[in-house]
Amino acid sequence: GDTNVSTAMAVREQHGHDESMHPCAPPDAVVWPQAVGQVQELAALCYRSRVPMVPFGTGTGLEGGVNAVRGGICFDLSRMDAIAELSLEDFSVVVEPGVTRKTLNSYLRGTGLWFPVGTVGAGALGSSQGHCGAGGGRT
Repeated sequence: GDTNVSTAMAVREQHGHDESMHPCAPPDAVVWPQAVGQVQELAALCYRSRVPMVPFGTGTGLEGGVNAVRGGICFDLSRMDAIAELSLEDFSVVVEPGVTRKTLNSYLRGTGLWFPVGTVGAGALGSSQGHCGAGGGRT
C-alpha cells in the first residue's frame, strides 16, 4: 500500500546516499517490507524485471553502498526490527535486519551481555553484518 511504497523525490534522495563522500544517487522507488515473504516477493519481481535492488538500513554506511547508481528499488529494512531469538548459553541472537545496536543493547540489558560498537556504529545490525555474536563480554 501507499504507506509501504514511495516515489517522492525527498524520500528517494534520503535513501540515495549514506555518510560517505559519494554524491546522492536516488533509487526509482523506496519500499518498506515488513516480513521475509515480502522481501522474497519483491526480490523475485525485481529479478524477473531486471531491476536493481538496493538494501537500506539506517544510511550510516561509509562506502556509498546505498547509492542507486543504476536506479532501481530501495528496500528500506527498518520496519523489520524484531529480535527473534536470544541464546545466553552460546552468546548468540537472531535479529531481523532493521534491529539497531542501541535497540539490541536495550533488549540485552540485565543479561550481562552487550553488543559492542566495533565497526557497526549506530546503524542497523542485520544490514551490515551477516552473523554476529552478541556476547561482547560479560559485565
